[in-house]
Amino acid sequence: MSEAPVLMVGLMSGTSLDGMDAALVRIQGPTRLELLAFAHRPYGADERARIEAVLGGGELGQVARLHATISDWASEAVETVLAAGHVRADALAGIAFPGQTVWHEPPLVSWQLGEPAILAERFGVRIVHNFRARDVAAGGQGAPLVPLVDALCFGALDHPRLLLNLGGMANVTWVERRARLDGVVGADTGPGVAIIDAVARLVDPGVPFDLDGALASRGRVHAAVLAELLADPFFALPAPRSTGRERFGQEYAAALHRRVPGADGVRTAVALTVESIAQFCQSQLPRAPELVAAGGGTHHPVLMAELRGRLAEMGTSLRTFDEVFFPADAKEAAAFALLGWLTLHGQPGNLAAVTGAAGPRVLGAITPP
Repeated sequence: MSEAPVLMVGLMSGTSLDGMDAALVRIQGPTRLELLAFAHRPYGADERARIEAVLGGGELGQVARLHATISDWASEAVETVLAAGHVRADALAGIAFPGQTVWHEPPLVSWQLGEPAILAERFGVRIVHNFRARDVAAGGQGAPLVPLVDALCFGALDHPRLLLNLGGMANVTWVERRARLDGVVGADTGPGVAIIDAVARLVDPGVPFDLDGALASRGRVHAAVLAELLADPFFALPAPRSTGRERFGQEYAAALHRRVPGADGVRTAVALTVESIAQFCQSQLPRAPELVAAGGGTHHPVLMAELRGRLAEMGTSLRTFDEVFFPADAKEAAAFALLGWLTLHGQPGNLAAVTGAAGPRVLGAITPP
Protein backbone atom coordinates (compact mmCIF):
# COMPACT_ATOMS: atom_id res chain seq x y z
CA MET A 1 0.00 0.00 0.00
CA SER A 2 1.76 3.16 -1.19
CA GLU A 3 0.09 6.57 -1.34
CA ALA A 4 0.50 10.23 -0.48
CA PRO A 5 1.24 10.92 3.18
CA VAL A 6 -1.67 11.85 5.44
CA LEU A 7 -1.94 13.35 8.90
CA MET A 8 -3.66 11.56 11.77
CA VAL A 9 -4.01 12.22 15.48
CA GLY A 10 -3.90 9.25 17.83
CA LEU A 11 -5.13 9.43 21.41
CA MET A 12 -4.44 7.28 24.45
CA SER A 13 -5.74 7.27 28.00
CA GLY A 14 -4.35 4.10 29.48
CA THR A 15 -4.51 2.10 32.68
CA SER A 16 -1.97 4.40 34.38
CA LEU A 17 -4.74 7.04 34.62
CA ASP A 18 -2.16 9.82 34.38
CA GLY A 19 -3.80 11.74 31.56
CA MET A 20 -4.75 11.88 27.88
CA ASP A 21 -1.95 11.61 25.31
CA ALA A 22 -2.24 12.96 21.77
CA ALA A 23 0.20 12.27 18.94
CA LEU A 24 0.14 14.08 15.61
CA VAL A 25 1.72 11.79 13.00
CA ARG A 26 2.41 11.65 9.30
CA ILE A 27 1.67 8.25 7.74
CA GLN A 28 2.71 7.05 4.32
CA GLY A 29 1.88 3.39 4.06
CA PRO A 30 1.62 0.98 6.98
CA THR A 31 5.36 0.91 7.70
CA ARG A 32 6.07 4.65 7.61
CA LEU A 33 5.05 6.51 10.74
CA GLU A 34 6.56 9.90 11.65
CA LEU A 35 5.80 11.78 14.87
CA LEU A 36 5.25 15.50 14.28
CA ALA A 37 4.03 16.65 17.69
CA PHE A 38 2.99 15.23 21.05
CA ALA A 39 0.83 16.59 23.85
CA HIS A 40 -0.08 15.26 27.27
CA ARG A 41 -3.20 16.52 29.01
CA PRO A 42 -2.65 15.44 32.64
CA TYR A 43 -5.47 14.34 34.90
CA GLY A 44 -5.81 16.17 38.19
CA ALA A 45 -6.43 14.26 41.40
CA ASP A 46 -10.17 14.94 41.19
CA GLU A 47 -10.34 13.77 37.57
CA ARG A 48 -8.43 10.59 38.38
CA ALA A 49 -10.81 10.05 41.28
CA ARG A 50 -13.77 10.25 38.88
CA ILE A 51 -12.30 7.48 36.74
CA GLU A 52 -11.42 5.37 39.77
CA ALA A 53 -14.97 5.78 41.10
CA VAL A 54 -16.36 4.31 37.89
CA LEU A 55 -13.73 1.56 37.88
CA GLY A 56 -14.88 0.73 41.39
CA GLY A 57 -18.48 0.29 40.26
CA GLY A 58 -19.92 3.78 39.86
CA GLU A 59 -23.63 4.43 39.49
CA LEU A 60 -25.12 4.87 36.03
CA GLY A 61 -25.13 8.66 36.08
CA GLN A 62 -21.43 8.75 36.98
CA VAL A 63 -20.62 6.43 34.10
CA ALA A 64 -22.69 8.42 31.59
CA ARG A 65 -21.21 11.76 32.59
CA LEU A 66 -17.66 10.38 32.50
CA HIS A 67 -18.38 8.99 29.01
CA ALA A 68 -18.94 12.56 27.80
CA THR A 69 -16.24 14.21 29.91
CA ILE A 70 -13.49 11.90 28.65
CA SER A 71 -14.26 13.18 25.16
CA ASP A 72 -13.88 16.76 26.41
CA TRP A 73 -10.47 15.89 27.86
CA ALA A 74 -9.55 14.19 24.58
CA SER A 75 -10.62 17.29 22.65
CA GLU A 76 -8.36 19.45 24.80
CA ALA A 77 -5.42 17.14 24.04
CA VAL A 78 -6.18 17.24 20.29
CA GLU A 79 -6.36 21.03 20.30
CA THR A 80 -3.02 21.22 22.10
CA VAL A 81 -1.22 18.84 19.76
CA LEU A 82 -2.62 20.56 16.65
CA ALA A 83 -1.37 23.90 17.96
CA ALA A 84 2.03 22.37 18.72
CA GLY A 85 2.23 20.98 15.19
CA HIS A 86 0.85 24.15 13.57
CA VAL A 87 -1.82 22.07 11.84
CA ARG A 88 -5.51 22.81 11.30
CA ALA A 89 -8.06 20.12 12.12
CA ASP A 90 -9.33 20.06 8.52
CA ALA A 91 -5.89 18.85 7.41
CA LEU A 92 -6.39 15.57 9.29
CA ALA A 93 -7.47 12.32 7.66
CA GLY A 94 -8.94 11.31 11.01
CA ILE A 95 -8.56 10.95 14.76
CA ALA A 96 -8.07 7.58 16.45
CA PHE A 97 -9.85 7.59 19.80
CA PRO A 98 -9.58 4.30 21.73
CA GLY A 99 -11.25 5.81 24.82
CA GLN A 100 -10.73 4.87 28.45
CA THR A 101 -11.00 1.20 29.32
CA VAL A 102 -13.26 0.76 32.34
CA TRP A 103 -13.94 -2.96 32.11
CA HIS A 104 -11.81 -5.61 30.39
CA GLU A 105 -13.21 -9.13 30.56
CA PRO A 106 -12.38 -11.09 27.41
CA PRO A 107 -13.71 -13.08 25.71
CA LEU A 108 -16.97 -11.50 26.87
CA VAL A 109 -16.34 -7.77 26.65
CA SER A 110 -13.79 -4.97 26.65
CA TRP A 111 -15.55 -1.66 27.35
CA GLN A 112 -14.16 1.81 26.74
CA LEU A 113 -15.78 5.13 27.64
CA GLY A 114 -15.60 8.22 25.43
CA GLU A 115 -18.18 9.64 23.01
CA PRO A 116 -16.68 9.95 19.50
CA ALA A 117 -19.53 12.18 18.27
CA ILE A 118 -18.22 14.96 20.52
CA LEU A 119 -14.85 14.90 18.76
CA ALA A 120 -16.50 14.65 15.33
CA GLU A 121 -18.52 17.78 16.09
CA ARG A 122 -15.54 19.62 17.54
CA PHE A 123 -13.05 18.90 14.74
CA GLY A 124 -15.14 17.98 11.70
CA VAL A 125 -13.10 14.89 10.80
CA ARG A 126 -13.64 11.13 10.92
CA ILE A 127 -13.22 9.54 14.34
CA VAL A 128 -12.13 5.91 14.58
CA HIS A 129 -13.13 4.35 17.90
CA ASN A 130 -14.14 1.15 19.73
CA PHE A 131 -11.02 -0.67 18.56
CA ARG A 132 -11.14 -3.70 20.85
CA ALA A 133 -14.72 -4.89 20.40
CA ARG A 134 -14.31 -6.66 17.04
CA ASP A 135 -11.30 -8.65 18.18
CA VAL A 136 -13.17 -9.72 21.33
CA ALA A 137 -16.22 -10.65 19.26
CA ALA A 138 -13.92 -12.87 17.19
CA GLY A 139 -12.82 -14.71 20.33
CA GLY A 140 -9.75 -12.61 21.03
CA GLN A 141 -8.46 -10.76 24.06
CA GLY A 142 -8.92 -7.36 22.44
CA ALA A 143 -5.42 -6.53 23.69
CA PRO A 144 -2.65 -5.86 23.25
CA LEU A 145 -3.15 -4.24 19.84
CA VAL A 146 0.13 -2.32 19.64
CA PRO A 147 2.14 -5.46 18.65
CA LEU A 148 0.95 -5.08 15.05
CA VAL A 149 2.44 -1.58 14.96
CA ASP A 150 5.55 -2.87 16.71
CA ALA A 151 6.00 -5.37 13.90
CA LEU A 152 5.22 -2.93 11.07
CA CYS A 153 7.25 0.04 12.28
CA PHE A 154 9.49 -0.63 15.27
CA GLY A 155 11.21 -3.96 14.76
CA ALA A 156 14.89 -3.99 13.90
CA LEU A 157 15.96 -4.53 10.30
CA ASP A 158 18.64 -7.13 10.98
CA HIS A 159 17.94 -8.87 14.32
CA PRO A 160 15.09 -9.87 16.64
CA ARG A 161 13.86 -7.19 19.03
CA LEU A 162 11.63 -7.07 22.08
CA LEU A 163 9.39 -4.03 22.45
CA LEU A 164 7.98 -3.29 25.89
CA ASN A 165 5.26 -0.88 26.92
CA LEU A 166 5.41 0.15 30.57
CA GLY A 167 2.04 1.75 31.10
CA GLY A 168 -0.39 0.96 33.89
CA MET A 169 -0.14 -2.60 32.64
CA ALA A 170 2.91 -3.92 30.81
CA ASN A 171 2.97 -5.73 27.49
CA VAL A 172 5.81 -7.02 25.40
CA THR A 173 6.21 -7.95 21.73
CA TRP A 174 8.84 -10.14 20.06
CA VAL A 175 9.51 -9.15 16.43
CA GLU A 176 11.93 -11.10 14.27
CA ARG A 177 12.38 -8.36 11.64
CA ARG A 178 10.61 -5.09 10.87
CA ALA A 179 7.52 -5.45 8.64
CA ARG A 180 7.53 -9.24 9.04
CA LEU A 181 4.28 -10.32 10.70
CA ASP A 182 4.89 -14.07 10.74
CA GLY A 183 5.96 -15.35 14.12
CA VAL A 184 5.24 -12.17 16.10
CA VAL A 185 4.57 -13.02 19.76
CA GLY A 186 3.14 -10.64 22.30
CA ALA A 187 0.97 -10.39 25.41
CA ASP A 188 0.34 -8.50 28.60
CA THR A 189 2.90 -9.52 31.20
CA GLY A 190 1.02 -8.08 34.20
CA PRO A 191 1.18 -4.79 36.07
CA GLY A 192 3.42 -2.03 34.79
CA VAL A 193 3.27 1.06 36.98
CA ALA A 194 -0.35 0.81 38.13
CA ILE A 195 0.44 -1.03 41.37
CA ILE A 196 3.66 0.92 41.98
CA ASP A 197 1.86 4.24 41.75
CA ALA A 198 -1.27 3.12 43.61
CA VAL A 199 0.83 1.91 46.55
CA ALA A 200 2.83 5.16 46.43
CA ARG A 201 -0.40 7.15 46.78
CA LEU A 202 -1.40 5.02 49.76
CA VAL A 203 1.97 5.66 51.39
CA ASP A 204 1.83 9.39 50.64
CA PRO A 205 -1.59 10.71 49.54
CA GLY A 206 0.08 13.92 48.47
CA VAL A 207 1.86 12.35 45.49
CA PRO A 208 0.17 11.30 42.22
CA PHE A 209 2.80 8.62 41.57
CA ASP A 210 6.25 7.54 42.72
CA LEU A 211 8.03 10.56 41.25
CA ASP A 212 11.65 9.78 40.31
CA GLY A 213 11.36 6.51 42.22
CA ALA A 214 11.76 8.42 45.49
CA LEU A 215 9.77 5.95 47.58
CA ALA A 216 11.02 2.80 45.86
CA SER A 217 14.62 3.91 46.30
CA ARG A 218 14.13 3.96 50.09
CA GLY A 219 12.49 0.55 50.30
CA ARG A 220 13.54 -3.06 50.11
CA VAL A 221 11.90 -6.05 48.47
CA HIS A 222 10.02 -8.47 50.70
CA ALA A 223 11.04 -11.67 48.95
CA ALA A 224 8.43 -13.92 50.57
CA VAL A 225 5.58 -11.58 49.62
CA LEU A 226 6.97 -11.20 46.10
CA ALA A 227 7.03 -14.98 45.70
CA GLU A 228 3.40 -15.18 46.76
CA LEU A 229 2.42 -12.44 44.34
CA LEU A 230 4.19 -14.18 41.47
CA ALA A 231 2.26 -17.36 42.28
CA ASP A 232 -0.89 -15.65 40.95
CA PRO A 233 -2.27 -17.98 38.24
CA PHE A 234 -2.24 -15.15 35.69
CA PHE A 235 1.55 -15.23 35.47
CA ALA A 236 1.51 -18.89 34.45
CA LEU A 237 -1.01 -18.40 31.65
CA PRO A 238 0.31 -18.92 28.14
CA ALA A 239 -0.17 -16.24 25.52
CA PRO A 240 -2.59 -15.00 24.26
CA ARG A 241 -3.40 -13.24 27.50
CA SER A 242 -4.32 -9.75 28.67
CA THR A 243 -5.18 -8.09 31.94
CA GLY A 244 -6.22 -4.82 33.52
CA ARG A 245 -7.28 -3.09 36.70
CA GLU A 246 -9.99 -5.70 37.27
CA ARG A 247 -7.16 -7.96 38.49
CA PHE A 248 -4.30 -5.55 39.19
CA GLY A 249 -6.10 -2.48 40.50
CA GLN A 250 -6.80 -0.52 43.64
CA GLU A 251 -7.87 -3.50 45.77
CA TYR A 252 -4.72 -5.39 44.80
CA ALA A 253 -2.56 -2.37 45.69
CA ALA A 254 -4.37 -1.89 49.01
CA ALA A 255 -3.79 -5.54 49.92
CA LEU A 256 -0.07 -5.20 49.17
CA HIS A 257 0.10 -1.98 51.18
CA ARG A 258 -1.47 -3.68 54.21
CA ARG A 259 1.01 -6.54 54.04
CA VAL A 260 4.08 -4.45 53.26
CA PRO A 261 3.50 -0.85 54.39
CA GLY A 262 5.63 2.14 53.51
CA ALA A 263 8.40 2.36 50.96
CA ASP A 264 8.98 -1.40 51.14
CA GLY A 265 5.57 -1.94 49.55
CA VAL A 266 6.46 0.36 46.65
CA ARG A 267 9.80 -1.39 46.19
CA THR A 268 8.11 -4.81 46.24
CA ALA A 269 5.65 -3.58 43.60
CA VAL A 270 8.61 -2.58 41.42
CA ALA A 271 10.06 -6.06 41.81
CA LEU A 272 6.71 -7.59 40.83
CA THR A 273 6.69 -5.64 37.58
CA VAL A 274 10.30 -6.49 36.78
CA GLU A 275 10.01 -10.20 37.59
CA SER A 276 6.73 -10.70 35.76
CA ILE A 277 8.23 -9.14 32.61
CA ALA A 278 11.46 -11.14 32.89
CA GLN A 279 9.73 -14.43 33.58
CA PHE A 280 7.37 -14.00 30.63
CA CYS A 281 10.27 -13.20 28.32
CA GLN A 282 12.23 -16.21 29.55
CA SER A 283 9.39 -18.71 29.44
CA GLN A 284 7.33 -17.67 26.43
CA LEU A 285 9.40 -15.62 24.01
CA PRO A 286 12.32 -16.42 21.70
CA ARG A 287 15.63 -14.84 22.57
CA ALA A 288 16.41 -11.29 21.47
CA PRO A 289 19.60 -9.26 21.93
CA GLU A 290 17.75 -6.09 22.92
CA LEU A 291 14.56 -4.78 24.47
CA VAL A 292 13.27 -1.30 23.64
CA ALA A 293 11.01 0.13 26.37
CA ALA A 294 8.36 2.83 26.05
CA GLY A 295 5.65 4.26 28.28
CA GLY A 296 5.52 6.23 31.49
CA GLY A 297 7.38 3.56 33.42
CA THR A 298 10.58 4.45 31.58
CA HIS A 299 10.74 7.56 33.81
CA HIS A 300 10.99 5.45 36.98
CA PRO A 301 14.73 5.08 37.60
CA VAL A 302 14.49 2.21 40.09
CA LEU A 303 12.22 0.22 37.82
CA MET A 304 14.49 0.77 34.83
CA ALA A 305 17.68 -0.05 36.75
CA GLU A 306 16.21 -3.27 38.09
CA LEU A 307 14.85 -4.25 34.69
CA ARG A 308 18.19 -3.52 33.04
CA GLY A 309 19.98 -5.79 35.50
CA ARG A 310 17.41 -8.58 35.18
CA LEU A 311 17.53 -8.49 31.39
CA ALA A 312 21.33 -8.55 31.43
CA GLU A 313 21.10 -11.92 33.16
CA MET A 314 19.23 -13.11 30.06
CA GLY A 315 21.75 -11.63 27.62
CA THR A 316 19.37 -8.85 26.57
CA SER A 317 20.27 -5.16 26.63
CA LEU A 318 17.74 -2.46 27.55
CA ARG A 319 17.23 0.68 25.49
CA THR A 320 14.52 3.30 25.70
CA PHE A 321 12.22 4.11 22.82
CA ASP A 322 13.56 7.68 22.91
CA GLU A 323 17.03 6.43 21.98
CA VAL A 324 15.83 4.56 18.90
CA PHE A 325 12.72 6.37 17.62
CA PHE A 326 10.87 9.27 19.27
CA PRO A 327 9.73 10.18 22.81
CA ALA A 328 8.60 7.06 24.63
CA ASP A 329 5.52 8.75 26.07
CA ALA A 330 4.12 9.22 22.55
CA LYS A 331 4.39 5.64 21.36
CA GLU A 332 0.94 4.28 22.22
CA ALA A 333 -0.95 7.31 20.94
CA ALA A 334 1.10 7.22 17.72
CA ALA A 335 0.44 3.49 17.39
CA PHE A 336 -3.31 4.03 17.64
CA ALA A 337 -3.05 6.68 14.94
CA LEU A 338 -1.70 3.99 12.63
CA LEU A 339 -4.35 1.50 13.77
CA GLY A 340 -6.97 4.13 12.93
CA TRP A 341 -5.38 4.65 9.52
CA LEU A 342 -5.59 0.90 8.88
CA THR A 343 -9.29 0.95 9.77
CA LEU A 344 -9.93 3.84 7.38
CA HIS A 345 -8.27 1.75 4.66
CA GLY A 346 -10.24 -1.39 5.47
CA GLN A 347 -7.14 -3.21 6.68
CA PRO A 348 -6.89 -5.53 9.71
CA GLY A 349 -5.60 -3.96 12.92
CA ASN A 350 -5.08 -7.07 15.03
CA LEU A 351 -2.60 -9.92 15.06
CA ALA A 352 -4.69 -13.02 15.68
CA ALA A 353 -1.66 -14.93 16.95
CA VAL A 354 -1.25 -12.28 19.66
CA THR A 355 -4.85 -11.68 20.69
CA GLY A 356 -6.23 -15.17 20.06
CA ALA A 357 -8.94 -13.95 17.68
CA ALA A 358 -10.30 -16.28 15.01
CA GLY A 359 -8.43 -14.30 12.36
CA PRO A 360 -7.46 -10.85 11.12
CA ARG A 361 -10.19 -8.25 11.64
CA VAL A 362 -10.74 -4.64 10.62
CA LEU A 363 -11.04 -2.95 14.00
CA GLY A 364 -13.31 -0.26 15.31
CA ALA A 365 -16.12 1.90 14.05
CA ILE A 366 -16.01 5.21 12.17
CA THR A 367 -18.04 8.26 13.17
CA PRO A 368 -18.24 10.53 10.11
CA PRO A 369 -17.41 14.23 10.23
